[in-house]
Amino acid sequence: MYEPIRTKSVHTTADDADFPHRTREEELDIQLAGHLAALLAVTDELGLGPAGDRIAEQVARLRGAPPARHAGLTEASPAVLHRRAHALAGRALVVAASRADTAAAILAAERMDAHAAATEVTDAPSRLVGAH
Repeated sequence: MYEPIRTKSVHTTADDADFPHRTREEELDIQLAGHLAALLAVTDELGLGPAGDRIAEQVARLRGAPPARHAGLTEASPAVLHRRAHALAGRALVVAASRADTAAAILAAERMDAHAAATEVTDAPSRLVGAH
């Protein structure tokens, strides 16, 4: 009743292709290293040397080579930098949790806490309570 398909379907998988494939774990490693490297840049700009060293160790572990340390400045205020670092640490935490990387997850959670506390301190003077 139906004629058999004589050509290859366009919906076949690309597993037979000649280009290299990465596993999900490799993709998550790359993503996590990228988030941590961005966090490292902000951490270095804030002048947080010991925290930056810990982040650099994790980036080196994931990439197999030490990361380039941040050399330029963005001229952003410390409050903005702490909020940016908090967001980056949150992204790193999500990826670290999805790949079950305990060391990176703990580091990211610690950095989130530190930057959240620093954001509260830098935002505190701008809050006026009961001033009318």
